[in-house]
Amino acid sequence: MPTLRETVLAPDTQPQVIADCQDLVDHEVAEMAGVTGAAVRLAYKTVRTFDAGHIRVMIESLLPDVADALQPYWTAFTAEFSADGGDFGGYLAGREDEVAESLLAITDERRKFSERPTIVKAYNTVRGSAVKHVKAALPALGALMQKYQS
Repeated sequence: MPTLRETVLAPDTQPQVIADCQDLVDHEVAEMAGVTGAAVRLAYKTVRTFDAGHIRVMIESLLPDVADALQPYWTAFTAEFSADGGDFGGYLAGREDEVAESLLAITDERRKFSERPTIVKAYNTVRGSAVKHVKAALPALGALMQKYQS
Protein backbone atom coordinates (compact mmCIF):
# COMPACT_ATOMS: atom_id res chain seq x y z
CA MET A 1 0.00 0.00 0.00
CA PRO A 2 1.40 3.44 -0.88
CA THR A 3 2.20 5.93 1.88
CA LEU A 4 -0.04 8.91 2.51
CA ARG A 5 2.65 11.12 0.97
CA GLU A 6 2.79 9.02 -2.20
CA THR A 7 -0.97 9.08 -2.52
CA VAL A 8 -1.69 12.76 -1.84
CA LEU A 9 1.28 14.00 -3.88
CA ALA A 10 0.54 11.85 -6.93
CA PRO A 11 0.26 14.24 -9.90
CA ASP A 12 -3.27 13.17 -10.77
CA THR A 13 -4.46 13.41 -7.15
CA GLN A 14 -2.63 16.35 -5.60
CA PRO A 15 -4.72 19.17 -7.15
CA GLN A 16 -7.95 17.66 -5.83
CA VAL A 17 -6.42 17.00 -2.39
CA ILE A 18 -5.33 20.65 -2.23
CA ALA A 19 -8.81 21.83 -3.26
CA ASP A 20 -10.41 19.56 -0.64
CA CYS A 21 -7.99 20.85 2.01
CA GLN A 22 -8.83 24.45 1.05
CA ASP A 23 -12.53 23.66 1.44
CA LEU A 24 -11.81 22.02 4.81
CA VAL A 25 -9.89 25.07 6.06
CA ASP A 26 -12.57 27.48 4.80
CA HIS A 27 -15.29 25.42 6.52
CA GLU A 28 -13.42 25.06 9.81
CA VAL A 29 -12.66 28.80 9.96
CA ALA A 30 -16.25 29.73 9.13
CA GLU A 31 -17.57 27.42 11.88
CA MET A 32 -15.46 28.95 14.66
CA ALA A 33 -17.45 30.83 17.26
CA GLY A 34 -16.83 33.29 20.06
CA VAL A 35 -13.95 35.68 20.58
CA THR A 36 -11.39 33.11 19.48
CA GLY A 37 -13.36 32.38 16.32
CA ALA A 38 -13.53 36.09 15.56
CA ALA A 39 -9.76 36.37 16.00
CA VAL A 40 -9.14 33.38 13.74
CA ARG A 41 -11.53 34.68 11.08
CA LEU A 42 -9.82 38.09 11.22
CA ALA A 43 -6.36 36.50 10.93
CA TYR A 44 -7.57 34.33 8.05
CA LYS A 45 -9.09 37.33 6.29
CA THR A 46 -5.87 39.29 6.83
CA VAL A 47 -3.81 36.53 5.26
CA ARG A 48 -6.20 36.18 2.31
CA THR A 49 -6.28 39.96 1.79
CA PHE A 50 -2.51 40.26 2.03
CA ASP A 51 -1.97 37.42 -0.44
CA ALA A 52 -5.08 35.85 -1.99
CA GLY A 53 -3.26 32.66 -3.00
CA HIS A 54 -1.30 32.24 0.23
CA ILE A 55 -3.60 29.67 1.84
CA ARG A 56 -3.53 27.43 -1.25
CA VAL A 57 0.25 27.79 -1.55
CA MET A 58 0.65 26.98 2.16
CA ILE A 59 -1.56 23.91 1.85
CA GLU A 60 0.49 22.74 -1.10
CA SER A 61 3.76 23.32 0.73
CA LEU A 62 2.54 21.78 4.01
CA LEU A 63 0.88 18.74 2.46
CA PRO A 64 4.03 16.57 2.33
CA ASP A 65 4.81 17.31 5.99
CA VAL A 66 1.19 16.73 7.04
CA ALA A 67 1.15 13.41 5.20
CA ASP A 68 4.42 12.42 6.90
CA ALA A 69 3.11 13.48 10.33
CA LEU A 70 -0.06 11.42 9.83
CA GLN A 71 1.72 8.37 8.38
CA PRO A 72 2.45 6.67 11.73
CA TYR A 73 -1.22 7.03 12.67
CA TRP A 74 -2.30 5.68 9.28
CA THR A 75 0.05 2.71 9.65
CA ALA A 76 -1.35 1.91 13.10
CA PHE A 77 -4.91 2.46 11.89
CA THR A 78 -4.56 0.11 8.92
CA ALA A 79 -2.97 -2.52 11.16
CA GLU A 80 -6.22 -2.49 13.13
CA PHE A 81 -8.78 -1.77 10.37
CA SER A 82 -8.91 -2.10 6.61
CA ALA A 83 -8.18 1.15 4.78
CA ASP A 84 -11.83 1.46 3.79
CA GLY A 85 -13.39 -0.31 6.76
CA GLY A 86 -12.67 1.99 9.68
CA ASP A 87 -12.95 5.68 10.47
CA PHE A 88 -9.53 7.32 10.25
CA GLY A 89 -10.95 10.67 11.36
CA GLY A 90 -12.35 9.05 14.50
CA TYR A 91 -9.03 7.27 15.01
CA LEU A 92 -7.18 10.59 14.89
CA ALA A 93 -9.74 12.22 17.17
CA GLY A 94 -9.13 9.46 19.69
CA ARG A 95 -5.48 10.60 19.83
CA GLU A 96 -6.23 14.28 19.46
CA ASP A 97 -3.62 15.72 21.83
CA GLU A 98 -0.75 13.87 20.21
CA VAL A 99 -1.94 14.36 16.63
CA ALA A 100 -2.69 18.08 17.06
CA GLU A 101 0.77 18.74 18.46
CA SER A 102 2.37 16.76 15.63
CA LEU A 103 0.57 18.90 13.08
CA LEU A 104 1.19 22.21 14.85
CA ALA A 105 4.90 21.42 15.10
CA ILE A 106 4.94 21.74 11.30
CA THR A 107 3.52 25.26 11.26
CA ASP A 108 5.55 26.31 14.29
CA GLU A 109 8.70 25.32 12.42
CA ARG A 110 7.59 27.24 9.34
CA ARG A 111 6.90 30.35 11.44
CA LYS A 112 10.54 30.38 12.57
CA PHE A 113 11.74 30.81 9.00
CA SER A 114 9.01 33.06 7.61
CA GLU A 115 10.08 36.40 6.21
CA ARG A 116 6.51 37.68 6.14
CA PRO A 117 5.83 39.62 9.34
CA THR A 118 2.11 40.06 8.62
CA ILE A 119 1.65 36.30 8.28
CA VAL A 120 3.74 35.59 11.40
CA LYS A 121 1.76 38.16 13.40
CA ALA A 122 -1.54 36.62 12.28
CA TYR A 123 -0.26 33.12 13.18
CA ASN A 124 1.01 34.27 16.57
CA THR A 125 -2.41 35.78 17.31
CA VAL A 126 -4.15 32.42 16.95
CA ARG A 127 -1.44 29.95 17.95
CA GLY A 128 -2.52 29.76 21.59
CA SER A 129 -5.96 28.48 20.69
CA ALA A 130 -4.87 26.53 17.62
CA VAL A 131 -4.72 23.17 19.40
CA LYS A 132 -8.45 23.29 20.08
CA HIS A 133 -9.20 24.11 16.44
CA VAL A 134 -6.86 21.49 15.04
CA LYS A 135 -8.47 18.89 17.29
CA ALA A 136 -11.91 19.90 16.01
CA ALA A 137 -10.74 19.42 12.41
CA LEU A 138 -9.18 15.98 12.92
CA PRO A 139 -12.29 13.94 12.02
CA ALA A 140 -12.64 15.81 8.71
CA LEU A 141 -8.90 15.71 8.00
CA GLY A 142 -8.79 11.99 8.67
CA ALA A 143 -11.80 11.40 6.42
CA LEU A 144 -10.14 13.44 3.67
CA MET A 145 -6.92 11.42 3.87
CA GLN A 146 -8.83 8.14 4.02
CA LYS A 147 -10.85 9.11 0.94
CA TYR A 148 -7.69 9.26 -1.14
CA GLN A 149 -5.92 6.34 0.48
CA SER A 150 -8.81 3.89 0.10
